[in-house]
Amino acid sequence: MPIQCLLCGWCMLAQAYDNDDLGKETSGAQTLSYSSPAEGKQSGLIPPAEGNTSLSVLVDTKVVLACPPASLTNVLIIRWDINLRGKPSCSRAYRRDNNETSERNCTDERISWESRPDLNPALQIGPVAMTHEGYYRCEVAAQEGNFGLGYHLQVSVPPEVTLFRGSNGSIVCRAAAANPAAQISWTPQGDCDTVEQQLGNGAVTIQSTCQWEDSQVSNVSCSVSHVTGNKSLSLDLNQGIITLEFPASALLIILYVKFSLFLVILVIVGCTYFQIINDCRA
Repeated sequence: MPIQCLLCGWCMLAQAYDNDDLGKETSGAQTLSYSSPAEGKQSGLIPPAEGNTSLSVLVDTKVVLACPPASLTNVLIIRWDINLRGKPSCSRAYRRDNNETSERNCTDERISWESRPDLNPALQIGPVAMTHEGYYRCEVAAQEGNFGLGYHLQVSVPPEVTLFRGSNGSIVCRAAAANPAAQISWTPQGDCDTVEQQLGNGAVTIQSTCQWEDSQVSNVSCSVSHVTGNKSLSLDLNQGIITLEFPASALLIILYVKFSLFLVILVIVGCTYFQIINDCRA
């Protein structure tokens, strides 16, 4: 590569470093993912100029986003642009010529360099929250050229699943606060009404209310499907209805015990009464 092209590319990225012009996604980019090369090792791979990938991570875990592969000894400038939903753009940058780091509008302490950027320019997020959904992009200016790698990050949140009795004999299955939305199915199938509630943080609650006209149905199951895993709950429709059935002999025994207790109490009260009368006459 002619030295003039390298110098030109370095100057363009350095100007963007100062003017905050990086982080624009290129349409039609190839979907690729890379791992950071080991420190000091020369990479024989020349990465494409642009790359984007979609990444789904589980809430409350840690994720590490790598920059395009390039030998750190050949890197001139590295910059991360972070665009989160409903928040101003944040940028973190490193210049190798003066070993300087800088940042702009970065207030979330859970997003940081994984280590020293001169050793590893990867970005670390943890613990991951719903607020971390967005687009993350690493721009690298190296002696091989200028390269970019972007991540569309989606945070998966498992639903809170409950199964309970509703009004008018209905059964309710609820998959609350999930991202993305969960799916609910019933066994056996009944007459169901399903509603979806969008929560303010991007999560979704799905609630399905069912009734069964068949009186022979004694047990129902609610199955919840989600990218984080599936869950199934069952409910006995006869649960809570207790029928007391006693044979005739048992009823007679109960009546006999009650009558005996009544006689004992009556005798005690009578004796006490006559004792009081005799004491008064004396």
